[in-house]
Amino acid sequence: MWRQSQLLFLLCLLLSGGSAYADEEEDGCGFMDALPYMVVGGAALVYAGPAVLGALGFQATGIAAESLASYLMSWSAVASGGGVPAGGVVATLQSLGAQAGSVAWGSIGSKLGYSAHQNFICGKKQKSKKP
Repeated sequence: MWRQSQLLFLLCLLLSGGSAYADEEEDGCGFMDALPYMVVGGAALVYAGPAVLGALGFQATGIAAESLASYLMSWSAVASGGGVPAGGVVATLQSLGAQAGSVAWGSIGSKLGYSAHQNFICGKKQKSKKP
């Protein structure tokens, strides 16, 4: 199981960082500088994302009764006229809740880590360079 999760995480990392090589610079804002943020973001969502959605009621077996997820499902069905729309927020969250440790979680986490590095770390560096 551990070897599969390592392989899954490396695959997520490769899939999420494909376009980042074009931004390679020497000011600490390149792909290799963002790599630790991508690793932490990907690992955090692979392991914590399904647990958080499960606690909200979006579980692998379906939406749990008497949970926030069941309230959102009811609200969504009433708002759309009787059914939960495919591709909507509730359907998407349920799909992610059923995919514990999937490539989607790692890819999303890696992209969030890369974005955090570019916006917070590199954004501060660029602001400090301006006269």
